[in-house]
Amino acid sequence: MEENFRMVAKTLFGFEELLSKELTQLGAREVKSGVRNVSFVGDKGFMYKANLALRTATKILKPIHTFRIRSEKDLYDQVYRMDWSNYLKSSGSIAVDSTLNSTVFTHSLYISQKTKDAIVDKFRDETGERPSVDLKFPDLKVNVHIDRETCNISLDTSGDSLHKRGYKMATNIAPINEVLAAGLIMLSGWDGQSDFMDPMCGSGTMLAEAAMIACNIPPNLMRKEFAFERWQDWDVELFEKIEESLLNKTRDFHYKIFGFDKSPSAVTKAKDNVKNAHLDEFISIKHEDFFKTQKGGDRKLHMVFNPPYGERLDIEMEEFYKNIGDTLKQNYPNTDAWFITSNIEAIKHVGLRPSRKIHLKNAKLESRLLKYEIYAGSKKGKYMNK
Repeated sequence: MEENFRMVAKTLFGFEELLSKELTQLGAREVKSGVRNVSFVGDKGFMYKANLALRTATKILKPIHTFRIRSEKDLYDQVYRMDWSNYLKSSGSIAVDSTLNSTVFTHSLYISQKTKDAIVDKFRDETGERPSVDLKFPDLKVNVHIDRETCNISLDTSGDSLHKRGYKMATNIAPINEVLAAGLIMLSGWDGQSDFMDPMCGSGTMLAEAAMIACNIPPNLMRKEFAFERWQDWDVELFEKIEESLLNKTRDFHYKIFGFDKSPSAVTKAKDNVKNAHLDEFISIKHEDFFKTQKGGDRKLHMVFNPPYGERLDIEMEEFYKNIGDTLKQNYPNTDAWFITSNIEAIKHVGLRPSRKIHLKNAKLESRLLKYEIYAGSKKGKYMNK
């Protein structure tokens, strides 16, 4: 029986509750939400599963040591005392990254350097050989987190951020992060039981994430590598067993997922990405200007999109957001439309009253995820005027 240990899943601001729910549904124990992170308990197999299956996690860390520090010497001494031979060979390679919340320790690169020095010095003193530094593909990636006088040393189980799913070959200007896209769709409550549309689909991220949610496809199946694959206790047989068990839980999808973009190059990129993700049987993408389209059929439509903010593209904001409202109101009855924006002022020009506003961050931009309910028939006017 594999031993259980505590792990920390990092996420984006506002997604902590979503991630807690994901972890609980996957079978994690002792799930506890923090700020931009959720801690939980599981074994090695669950660590593999979390990396493969979590949609709203950006990284899974395995804490291995916690101590108090007041100086750089404290840091060096404590890291030096650790038995690193459990995790790395003297001929191996390492990389260290640091995050700091401290008035004493303010330079993360310096802290990373100091931690690296302590590890390699320990190996050199004990074996005469020292690990090398490899920032791209290290055998061991170490994470240092200093919060005031508390230092946590963790192993990074993921490597590259988990938003790098592996399916995106081409991107447009300011593409949406895959974890952000998945989280927005999950916050919107879409469960794959209706048609889904992204009217400004860019490179197709929202569409791909929606299809994986609908079919319960693990989001990180296509990644080239996880950091734990270079660990000394890497168990390929266990990993393949976990992968197979997740694939056995995929489900059929009986509705449509479709996207528009008025840029021909964006449409081409989106189609390539969707095909690369092996999701083209579920998704159709057309070269269309959303403002010149209308909804086909009477059945319920669920819309989630990421319109331009002004920070990204040179457009006339007032007119653009007014067009969003007019198009929804006049051409898309029986639709739940959700979009994220950091242009808080522009929201006033939509001309519809949002039924929900969720506070989020897109990168460092303060943003809102807004829901507009467009009714068919007599209820149509309910949300028409502010």
